Amino acid sequence: MKPGIHPAYRPVVFRDRAAGYAFLTRSTATSDRTIEWEDGNTYPVIDVETSSASHPFYTGTARVLDTAGRVERFERRYGKREER
Repeated sequence: MKPGIHPAYRPVVFRDRAAGYAFLTRSTATSDRTIEWEDGNTYPVIDVETSSASHPFYTGTARVLDTAGRVERFERRYGKREER
């Protein structure tokens, strides 16, 4: 890799305010705000709207769509597909 052309790769805290969940990882993302982490060090913090703690797929609150009903409604409206 060429020196001096890549952004700084450093520890950053990502915080999901809706779920009250935060995690420390490494990233090139930047932020003007900081937070004091559990280890006593201060890190930049980035607030996110959705994380694995609040996303319906990961929390098990995702809805299952009735795909069979949708197919039947489509076939009633536009007719069945012709066989070749």
